[in-house]
Amino acid sequence: MRALDRAEALRLLGTVSLGRIVFTQHALPAVRPVNHLVEGEDVIVRIHDGGALASLVPPANVPGVVVAYEADVIDSATHLGWSVVVTGYATPVADADEMDRFAALLRPWAGHPMTGALRIRPDLVTGFRLEADRKAGDAPH
Repeated sequence: MRALDRAEALRLLGTVSLGRIVFTQHALPAVRPVNHLVEGEDVIVRIHDGGALASLVPPANVPGVVVAYEADVIDSATHLGWSVVVTGYATPVADADEMDRFAALLRPWAGHPMTGALRIRPDLVTGFRLEADRKAGDAPH
């Protein structure tokens, strides 16, 4: 297992479209699968009215609601691949032009009409790559 640096972790996260957002609901941890896009270092997910994620509104004078976002690609046969976790603050996207752009770029997988989006600004980005064992003397690839 090899740790990923921030840049490589974010690059890999941008190569997939499905992950899991971890948040607090009724004082307990909750997890939802969602599709996403990566814009710079930010992770954008769409939300729908009445859904659990729509309730993630930060109080005034707070940078956002703390969430974690995880995505991975791990081959079930070889057990090789990668996993990335982004931890940071989620805030609703308020700008109408940005929302229109995200609506065009990020099509929801669920049948609910998506009415908003969350922007996750990462404070902490961690990840690892599961690699094949190298025999002594093998050159790294």
